[in-house]
Amino acid sequence: MDVLKEAVRAYVSQYGNHEGLAPTPVPGLRLKCVEAPHGDLHAITRPLVIIVLQGAKRMVVGREERIFSAGQSAIVSADMPIVTRIECASPSEPYIAIAIEIEMAILSEAAAHLGRTRLKHRPTISTLFTDDTEAATLDCVYRLMRMCDQPSAIPLLHPGIMRELHFWLLSGNHGPELATLCDPASHANRLAAAVAILRAEYRSRISVERLAAAAGMGLTAFHTHFKRMLSLSPGQYQKRLRLIEARRLMLEEGLSASSAAFDVGYESVSQFTREYGRLFKVPPKRDALRIRAMPTGVEEWAP
Repeated sequence: MDVLKEAVRAYVSQYGNHEGLAPTPVPGLRLKCVEAPHGDLHAITRPLVIIVLQGAKRMVVGREERIFSAGQSAIVSADMPIVTRIECASPSEPYIAIAIEIEMAILSEAAAHLGRTRLKHRPTISTLFTDDTEAATLDCVYRLMRMCDQPSAIPLLHPGIMRELHFWLLSGNHGPELATLCDPASHANRLAAAVAILRAEYRSRISVERLAAAAGMGLTAFHTHFKRMLSLSPGQYQKRLRLIEARRLMLEEGLSASSAAFDVGYESVSQFTREYGRLFKVPPKRDALRIRAMPTGVEEWAP
């Protein structure tokens, strides 16, 4: 782990921005090195595995809350609204983490190989898992990291390493829960179609009937299973998408509160201001000014 930690720190020092974030040429691979905790981050993340190499982070996903630290991994199994906060970081021992997006096609292939796409006893759906990081997983992650400096190797090596990584994830303690995401009969798999519509068209009015039809459910069942899995109603989920994107537009692109509100689909600035304040506990303009005044600018980011 020490070799991987130093590799991440060196890469972020060379290619990271002033927030300690470093995208990579490897699809789905993101690196982070932060020297001081900041405030809460609200985001809606895609399914991913986060590996903490140093420091500690608190994560709230739906109704579940965990603190995970060096040597542990967290798996977010759905397109979930999350709130994260770095709990432990300093200049001498920064928070260092790697995030890798889970690829559903590869997960399904690996689950089929393991015979887990049809589970007789489906586990209770959970959206956040925390466990000790296994050596096999770290080995895959290190090989993904090596391709950052050799992007010509990505087309040839990346698919195989990702298949291996997903195999180890499914072989781990939380394999049965992950396998439910690939089961065509599972609620998680059926709800994914509705979530994809919400994410793609969050600026527009979307009927619940259309979402329920995409999930192959009746209205009552759709509402029940959607809220059980995502901890929000479909309307609340769409609102969260709009507010998080509006905040990004203000902080990263310099839009005014009213411009951001209209850009994400609000028809009333006063309604946007009220709902923004409920989520972020401060009016949008004051929030943007506060964060821009921070030494690192934008607040902490997942992973």
